[in-house]
Amino acid sequence: MIRFAFRRTVMGTLAAVAMGIAGLAIAQEPATPVPGLIVQPSDASVHDTAVRFAEQARTSGMTVFARIDHRQGAMSRDMALLPSEVIVFGDPKSDTPLMQCAQTAGIDLPMKALVWQDSDGQTWLGYNDPAWIAERHGASDCPAVAPLKQAMQELVEATLAP
Repeated sequence: MIRFAFRRTVMGTLAAVAMGIAGLAIAQEPATPVPGLIVQPSDASVHDTAVRFAEQARTSGMTVFARIDHRQGAMSRDMALLPSEVIVFGDPKSDTPLMQCAQTAGIDLPMKALVWQDSDGQTWLGYNDPAWIAERHGASDCPAVAPLKQAMQELVEATLAP
């Protein structure tokens, strides 16, 4: 009987440890993956991440066209929403070549970044994968995708760097 209880306790402990490790892995990506959305966790608040992202975009020579605070909009209508901001930004030098491959890609350009907080308090930074945008518009082989993808990766890395 003691042997069975010990085995059950050890097994229960191992299961709890495994669940904890799985929980850590899950915390590194949003609960519901979205096709075409590249997402990275941020250690900063939504506001601070959005400010830093906009600054990095400007430093990279891009234009920040707008910042949209979805939470503020919801609050103006007496609705609740966790912190969520969109930054609309771009550069004709990198965006135009993609539209030259597929003019309809203009509906997805200029690029947008979404910074949001999930229900666990984790801040996320996400953007549409340029390859997904190109594929969506039938231009998967467009040579403009690789440089745009590289620019986005560098922008996000600079934003999230400690």
